[in-house]
Amino acid sequence: MYPYYQYGYPQYHMYPYDFRQNFINGQATWTEGGNVTQCNIPWSYNQYMTVAVSTNSPYQCGQTIKVRNPQNAREVIVTVVDTVPNAPETNLNLHRRAFEALGVNPSVGVLPIQFEPSPELEQVKWGKYLLEVTQTAYPNYNVTDYNFVEKTQPSQNRVREVFDYSLQNTQERITVRGTVIYNPTTERVISFDIREL
Repeated sequence: MYPYYQYGYPQYHMYPYDFRQNFINGQATWTEGGNVTQCNIPWSYNQYMTVAVSTNSPYQCGQTIKVRNPQNAREVIVTVVDTVPNAPETNLNLHRRAFEALGVNPSVGVLPIQFEPSPELEQVKWGKYLLEVTQTAYPNYNVTDYNFVEKTQPSQNRVREVFDYSLQNTQERITVRGTVIYNPTTERVISFDIREL
């Protein structure tokens, strides 16, 4: 398991979050990736939903970025695993599987896209963890969106966080609910669960 990038816990009044307001226009290319990455995270991470960003980009290793194909509204959430020296900041080099998940044949080569970082998911490490578990549990689906549902503290040594993830493949769209219960003092997981709604 790779380290999670912790930015502290957010104030939950940020949810629900409207992604359509903050998209940046850019271009996506694709790659098969290599054996070595600048982030020491393999291209195969999170079912190949991975991306390389420019060395001039503000996005960091392990950060998640939401990418949209404006031509068909298909979306994927990818994890930064590598960098491209001196590429334009608005260019993303997606793994071929992530490129194809946007509903595009790789022969296209360059795709106009819209993208934005997913800071709320970054701040909630259990949300990111459950996203990765969900993506792995549904290998033929791509996570296209997520929503924080609630955070409760049933007892002094237990915190419960719930997230909903939208997944899509070529035939259908489903929602999966992820729940984690952890000890806030030790940060150890007591239990986690994912199920289709």
